[in-house]
Amino acid sequence: MGVVHGAFVLFASALLVRAAWVQLGQADRWRQRAARQQEVQTEIPAMRGAILDAEGRVLVDSRQLVRLDVAPNEVKQRPELLAALRRVKVPEDFVRRVADPKRKWVELPGRFLSSDVEDVLKMRGVHPRPVLERVPPATDGLRRLLGTVDREGRAVGGIESALDGALRGTPGRTVLVKVGRGVLQSPEERYEAPVAGRTAVLTLHEGLQDIAERALADAVQSMHAQGGDIVVLDPHTGEIRALASRRARADASGATALTEPYEPGSTLKPFVAAALLERGRVSLDEVVNTYNGTWKLNGRTITDVHRAPSMSFAEVIRQSSNIGMVQFAERLAPGEQYEALRDAGFGMATGVPYPSESSGRLRPVAQWSGVSQASLAMGYEIAVTPLQLALAYGAIANGGELLEPALVKELRSVDGTVTYRARRRVVRRIMSEETAKVMRGLLREVVSSGTAKGANMSTYELAGKSGTARRVSSTGTGYEEGSYTASFVGLFPAEDPQLVVLVKLDDPEGAYYGGRIAAPVTKAVLEMAIAARDGALDDRRLPGPRIQLADAQAEAAETTAVEAERAAEEAAAEALQPNAPYVVELGAPAPAPKRVVTARPVPDVRGLPTRRAVHELHKAGFRVRLSRGDRTETSPSAGTVLPAGSTIRLVAQE
Repeated sequence: MGVVHGAFVLFASALLVRAAWVQLGQADRWRQRAARQQEVQTEIPAMRGAILDAEGRVLVDSRQLVRLDVAPNEVKQRPELLAALRRVKVPEDFVRRVADPKRKWVELPGRFLSSDVEDVLKMRGVHPRPVLERVPPATDGLRRLLGTVDREGRAVGGIESALDGALRGTPGRTVLVKVGRGVLQSPEERYEAPVAGRTAVLTLHEGLQDIAERALADAVQSMHAQGGDIVVLDPHTGEIRALASRRARADASGATALTEPYEPGSTLKPFVAAALLERGRVSLDEVVNTYNGTWKLNGRTITDVHRAPSMSFAEVIRQSSNIGMVQFAERLAPGEQYEALRDAGFGMATGVPYPSESSGRLRPVAQWSGVSQASLAMGYEIAVTPLQLALAYGAIANGGELLEPALVKELRSVDGTVTYRARRRVVRRIMSEETAKVMRGLLREVVSSGTAKGANMSTYELAGKSGTARRVSSTGTGYEEGSYTASFVGLFPAEDPQLVVLVKLDDPEGAYYGGRIAAPVTKAVLEMAIAARDGALDDRRLPGPRIQLADAQAEAAETTAVEAERAAEEAAAEALQPNAPYVVELGAPAPAPKRVVTARPVPDVRGLPTRRAVHELHKAGFRVRLSRGDRTETSPSAGTVLPAGSTIRLVAQE
C-alpha cells in the first residue's frame, strides 16, 4: 500500500510540475495561438484599371460591389433585416437561414451596389465584403477584341489578358480581429491599402470601331457569309484604329483578324510586283502574252477572269491577271521572291499585344514544289492574318516602311502619370519611296478602272486591290468546292493615305469576287468615317473633291435633260470640301455661273439601316454624329432646312 501511495504521489507531483511548466513556460505560446484563432486575414481587391479609346472614351471599366455575410446570432433588428433582404431579391431559402438565431454564419448569394443595401449595411450582424465587377464592353465586337474578366477577377482572353499585369493592380490586406460577441474590427496598423491598376488607352477610335462592326455585321448578314474581318489602321504610325471580327461558328472567339490566317489570293500580288520593280526586272509598259485567259504551266491550268491576248505589266495589276503575274514572277529567283514576302512581314508574328496571335505561314524555299513560285505569285501556298496584310499595305501607303502595329497608346497610373507611351517603330524598309509611289498609282487604277470599281468613291480617290481565293478545306488538305474568301484592301485617300482599310468576307453566297463583295463594304466604312468626323481622319490633310461641277456639266451635256439634272445633282451632292462645310452646287448643262445652295432640308432616313442613313445624310451635304437609340431618327427632324455642312445627330438602332 505504501508503495502504491508513493507511486501516486510521484505521479501527481509530475502532473503539477507539468502543469506549472505549461502555465509558466508556454503561456506566451498559448496566448499567441488563442489570438490567432480570433483573427481573420482578408484580401482587399484592387480596382482594375479602365480601358479607354484614343479620345479618352471609356470602353471598359470596373465598379465596386459588396457581398453580404450575416451572423444570425448577432442580429438585433431581425424583422427589419429580413424585409430589407427580400427587397433586394435575396432568395427566400437564404432569408429563412438568416431568420434562425441559432445559426452562426450565412453567406448570401449575389453582389450588390452599396447604395441598394445601404440600410442593411447599418444593421448589426451584417458583415460586408467588397468585391469588384468588370462592366463589359458595349458591343460584341469589342468583347471579342478586349476579352472579359470572370467573377473572380481573372482576365479571360483579349487585351484584358495581354495587359493583365498592368490592369489588375495590387490587392490590399487586412487582419480582422474578433472582439466581443464576434464583432470584427481591423486595427489600423494591420491594414494594407490596395493599389489600383493602371488605365490603358488604346489606339482604337470608338466611333470608327462602331462603324466597322456595323458594316461587317450588315455584310455578313446580307451576303450570308460565314464570317469576316475588318482592320483599319494608320499607315504612318501603325496604330490600329478599328478591328472587327465576326464568325458564324459557335466555337469562334476572340479577334480572328489577329489569330486566323487565310490565303490572300490576288491581294498579295502587289508585293511580288514591288519586288520586280525594286530589282529593275520589269517596266510598267512591258507586255506579256496572256493567252486569252487560259495557260498551262507544268501540267497545271492557270486562268484569268478578264481574258485578253496580251497585257502590259500595269494592266496585269489593274485586271489582276494570274497568267501575267506568274510569268513576270518567274523573273525573280525563288530566294528573291521568298525574301520579298518575308520582308513584307509574312510568316512572322507582328508583335501586337494579343494572346495567340498567329504568325501565318510562309514555307522556306527548300520546302517549295515545282509550282510554288507560281502559286505564291497568285497569293496561294501562303497564309496571312488580316493584320499582317494591312500592315504590309501600310508600307505602300507610307513610302515603303513596314511598321510595328500599335494597339496600346498609353498606360497611366492612378495619379495620371504616363508610364508607357507607344512610339512609331519601323521594322524595316521593304521598298523605296519611288516604288511605293508607283504602286499607289497602280492601285489607284485598280479602283478607277480595274477589278475594284465597286470601291470607287465620287468624292475622293481610293487606291486598293481586291482578292478572291479558294478556301482551304476543313481537313487542311485541298480546297473546299465552291467556297471562297472575298477581300479588298484600300488606301484612303489615294494621294496621301491616312487609313488602310482591309475587308475580308468568308464564303459569301452568290457572287464572291472581292471587287464586287468586299470593295463596296470598304467604301461604306469610309463614307461613314468621313461623315462621323470622330478624329480618325485629319480633315486638313484631305484633298479637294475629285469631281467638280464643271466635269458633271460636261458629261451631262451629252444626256437627256432629266439625266443631266440627276447627274449634276449627284456629282455635286457628293463633293466634299476638306475642313469646311459640305457645299452642294447645282447648275444647268449650259455653261453658266454656278449657283451655290447654302441650305437644304434634312432627308427622311427613318426606317433605314444605319449605313444607308449615314450615306443619305452625307450625300445631302450634312455632317453626322452617331448615337445609339431604340429607333432610327434625326435631330433636327426630317424636313428641317439647315445650312449645308450642319451637323445632324443620327440616333440609330443597334
